[in-house]
Amino acid sequence: MKATDNLLLPWRNLIPLLLTALTALGTVLLKWPGNLALALLAPATVIAWWDFLQTHHTLRRNYPLISRIRWLSNELRPFAQSYFVEGDLEGRPFSHQARALVYARAKGDLDSHPMGTELDVYSDEYEWLSHSITPREDAPEEWRKTIGAGTCSKPYDTALLNISAMSFGSLSARAIEALNAGAKMGGFAHDTGEGSISRYHRGPGGDLIWEIGSGYFGARASDGSFDPVQYRDNAQSDQVKMIEIKLSQGAKPGHGGVLPGPKVTREIAEARGVPIGETVVSPASHSAFSTPCEMLEWLSQLREMSGGKPVGIKLCVGQPHEVMAIAKAIQQTGMYPDFITVDGAEGGTGAAPLELSNSMGMPLREGQILVRNALVGTRMKDKVAIAASGKIHSGAQLAKSFALGADWCNAARPFMFALGCVQSMNCHTGRCPTGIATQTRWRQRGLVVEDKAPRVARFQKQTLHSLREIVIAMGLETPWDIKPRDMRERVNGVRSDSIDRVYTFVDEGILLDDPNSVPIGRHWNAASADTFARVA
Repeated sequence: MKATDNLLLPWRNLIPLLLTALTALGTVLLKWPGNLALALLAPATVIAWWDFLQTHHTLRRNYPLISRIRWLSNELRPFAQSYFVEGDLEGRPFSHQARALVYARAKGDLDSHPMGTELDVYSDEYEWLSHSITPREDAPEEWRKTIGAGTCSKPYDTALLNISAMSFGSLSARAIEALNAGAKMGGFAHDTGEGSISRYHRGPGGDLIWEIGSGYFGARASDGSFDPVQYRDNAQSDQVKMIEIKLSQGAKPGHGGVLPGPKVTREIAEARGVPIGETVVSPASHSAFSTPCEMLEWLSQLREMSGGKPVGIKLCVGQPHEVMAIAKAIQQTGMYPDFITVDGAEGGTGAAPLELSNSMGMPLREGQILVRNALVGTRMKDKVAIAASGKIHSGAQLAKSFALGADWCNAARPFMFALGCVQSMNCHTGRCPTGIATQTRWRQRGLVVEDKAPRVARFQKQTLHSLREIVIAMGLETPWDIKPRDMRERVNGVRSDSIDRVYTFVDEGILLDDPNSVPIGRHWNAASADTFARVA
């Protein structure tokens, strides 16, 4: 132990006294003009004494004033790391290179890359799509996918890239308005998120996919249960093109939510159909059904009450037997969702427990393959479309999703980048510097809808153009012609193989004809149409 440790006031604790002396010296003896000493030193003196006397923070008590550098450094760390420390490929969740690509396409700037790839092509970070010696240059300028053709009186021709679910309340009014205006300009769809349809979704008039979660916002009775009357009123709006029932989401699967009363403003209450200022709970599971068969019966009722619009489900895959249980229920009832949106564990959210984000949920690739196998293995892939959602920001990622069985894709954070998001990691604090993930009026002021909406439309258009160039280079006619065999992945530094040799892709009808011949047969055998629980 050092001798100085026994002193009542070691040097660091002399800071308040020193500042007090300097303030007095400058003010009384030197008579600095304009009370400059008071303006500069007095606030620092007050803070130093406050730190020295308070009892809640050890660092501030032991190191008055100067310990606050730590908090300042923590605040600036994400920015410093992003701009000065990270390499082009290192940023998380999205690298600088990925963000720069979105920014360039949104602004209409040159999105080419010089000097070749920065990826190590002999490491597992590199995977590729197989091109053809005879590219097809006669590909259509645009593809669309019809959803609900066999079951709906009002099927929807969806674009191949749409805005994924982001609620008003998580995003600002101006962000929602700009996204929907961009969707209107570009002719694609905007998922409302489970916060339901706000006035800012309705204003621009862009196509909507109405997402309904376990809180039933926009179709919620006073006790929190599903209200068919409210549902019918919203679902039959001409602007709503499809309805999506959220079972779970990638960033926080199996987790409910609480919206504190102070955050339930007049506008949010209006959109969600809840009382102003009252805390609202979204349970972890739905109360409208409890078995796979009941879920499908409810979906059929929703389709009918909507006036014949496509109705689907969204989930992050967790227990594989639950996906098989849904497939068995379809076989048993003859009722099926028009689409299944597969949300990967890499998906984003405004706020989630870190343990759930880091340790729960199946990544998009594995989840998408499992859902694809469940549908192909039961001969239902032609009846139920698959949408893929999870860090999709480029034409190459779109193409890879199509190779794994997707019919279209959704993106959330890339569209936020198109609005100007700088990945400051402040979505959960309300202090978003770009006015996107905040409800603070002055922060939203910088987001000019008339400027950002065209960027949203431009990013979507240029990304689909990139997909078209890839389809042409592969010598194919449509994105749906891309197969697992056309995508290759490194197994190790000296060997690669096509995706269908790395993952299992089952043949059509195999789960009905011979489930024990494939690895996922054990999940099929553990599933029942009458319960989501494991039965074997």
